Parts: sequence; C-alpha cells; structure tokens
Amino acid sequence: MAKLDSFQERFQGELQAELRELEAREQRRSLAEIHGTNLCSNDYLELSRHPALKEAVERAVRDAKHIGGTGSRLLSGHAAAWEQLEEEFAEFAGTEAALYFGSGYLANLGLLTALQKKDDLVFSDALNHASLIDGMRLSGARKIIYPHRDLNTLEGGLRKHAHERGRKLIVTESVFSMEGDIAPVTEIMKLAERYGAGVIVDEAHATGVQGPAGRGIAVRDGIAQQLAAAVHTCGKALASAGAFVCGSAALKEHLINHARTFIFSTAMPPYMGEQIRGAVGLARTMDRERAGLMAKARRLASGLRSGGWDTGRSETQIVPLIIGKNEAALSAAEHLQLQGFAARAVRPPTVPPGSARLRFSLTCGISDDELLRLENSLSNWREKLPSSAAVARV
Repeated sequence: MAKLDSFQERFQGELQAELRELEAREQRRSLAEIHGTNLCSNDYLELSRHPALKEAVERAVRDAKHIGGTGSRLLSGHAAAWEQLEEEFAEFAGTEAALYFGSGYLANLGLLTALQKKDDLVFSDALNHASLIDGMRLSGARKIIYPHRDLNTLEGGLRKHAHERGRKLIVTESVFSMEGDIAPVTEIMKLAERYGAGVIVDEAHATGVQGPAGRGIAVRDGIAQQLAAAVHTCGKALASAGAFVCGSAALKEHLINHARTFIFSTAMPPYMGEQIRGAVGLARTMDRERAGLMAKARRLASGLRSGGWDTGRSETQIVPLIIGKNEAALSAAEHLQLQGFAARAVRPPTVPPGSARLRFSLTCGISDDELLRLENSLSNWREKLPSSAAVARV
C-alpha cells in the first residue's frame, strides 16, 4: 500500500501552488520597507513625526498607571479616560456619541454585523473598502452593489425594494481610497430619506484632512447628525490607531451590547487615548497644511493629465495613476523606486481588473520640486516602453 502524504506535506504544496498562481498573474504581494520620497503614506498631515504629538505620547506613557489594555472594556479594560475621549471625538465628528474600536477594520465589521441581519438590505458603492464589504457579508444581509457614485442606479434599487420589510442601509466611503474622489453624500442622504433608508459613511481618508478643521465630509455638508453612523479612523491623518463609530447615544449602547469586535477585543492601552487626543487637537489647527496639501494634489493631478496620464476623477490628496496592465504598473513602480520614490503598484483584486495603478497619497510636507521630478520620471519611463506596451491615457 502506497504511503499517504502527510497533511503538512499536502498543505505546504497547496500553499506554494496558490502563490505560484498569484505570481503568474502578477498579483503576488510582498512586504518591504519603503525608502525615498514617500508617495504611499496615509500620514497626510505628517503628524507621525510631529514633536508635539511625540511629547504627548511620552507624557501619556510616563503618567499611565499601566500600559496594557488588560482585558476587554466590558471586563477590566475600561477607563473614564476612554469615555471622555469618546465624548470629545463625538463633538469633533458632529454627532451625539462615539465608540472607540481597535482598528477601522474592526469598527466596520462590528458596526455592520451589529446593525444588519439576513432579512435586511444593504446598498453598497462598488468601490467600497474591503472592511465594509466583509462586514456586509458577515451580517448575512442581502446586498445590492451599485456602480461607483451612480445615484440613478441607487435610486432605482431603493425604489424597487421600497415596500419590502427589513432595515435598509446605504454604505459608502466619503473619500474613496483608490480613486481619490468624493461620494455625493448629501444627495445620497436625500435618497435615503425619500425611501426610508439609513446611511453609513466611512470617513477614513477624510478624517483630519477634509471639511472644517478636518472634521470630515459629513460635517462639511451638514449631515453628520442625520447619518445612521459615521466611521472615523485614527491611523491615517491622525497618526494614531483605532477608529470611532459615531452616531446617536442609542447606537453606541447598541454596539456595546452587540458588536462582537468590540465585546471580544482587548482594550487598547490607555496612553493611546492621549495620542489620539493630541492628534485631534493638532489637526484642528492645521488649516494651512490642509490647504497646501490640496493645492499640491491639484497641481500634480493637473500636470499628469496634461501629460496624457489617466488620474481618474481625483479631487483629494489621493491621486491615482491608472496604467492598466499589472506588469506595466509593476514596471512603473520599479522605475520610480530606482529614482528615489517610494511608490507601490496596486493591482486586482484591490482594484478592478484592467485598472492596475500607482496610487499617490500625498502628504503636506512633499515639495513642489519633488512632484515635478515625479512627473518627469514617469515621462521618462513611458518613453522607454516598447511601442506594443499599452498604457492607459486620458
């Protein structure tokens, strides 16, 4: 009788085969420390290097009674400092209350699974983040995916299902992480009110950057208190960690009792609250940096479009350079890295097939000279391509 392969042998062989398949499709990812002019950071206000924020963290660690979470907040991890921070952040977000989660991913999973069941209906923008998609899937609710920012299709779906039982929610990012454009949240809210639905807005890439004092798109448009929930992450422009789900006091109590990613997660260490408080305080004062960041983004997008590049509908600090094929995007990223730029290719399934790209996340400290050098480096790369190589153009 032939000897059967052990599980471990089969298992390792299967994993290696799957990795080879990814490599054949130019979709295999790898970890690498970045070097050079950083074009893929979400540290939009460069608070991660701000001396005042470093001092706030050092002071918080020094004064902390303990530097571990010690347990979930429903067990030993709660502290009055978290309640106070949540009240302060709710005011920042323009809502009645807020609840802190350990990450934006956990916040979206916890929120959507706590609010939706199999008899409910969720309308989702086609380009929503994976954390929103996974939250919808885990909730068991029926999903209707509408084309990116397509209000006509969204309204058609709402009208078709208007008389069905069950809770209806529309879920969208405010600033889309791979496109750099902004959702028409006011128009979405009007549709929601017309058809008896609620709206959830993920402000991850708007927090600290968009809206008055960096308070987000919903505050900018005056609809924060009308939302079913807004999610503000702290790991991007606020240079911290975690996320707040913001909404009504009743929503907060509901999540404390139903959001599994909150109930069963160890609390973050208390000093993290002081880091977030310090970051929000700094971000509120950085109107000049925000204006400069947006001006740089507009100049870069305009310069690239003038050069025939496809930058989609970017209108924020995120400027995509849509190239098309995976291998071309990888080649462009490698070329820029050799020129001293930290740039990474973004490929399917993160973006739709045929839309591989470089995603330039600008920060307020990048110089105009570096942006001009970036444009020239891209032109040099394109000139060296063989005539048969297809690159997306406007």
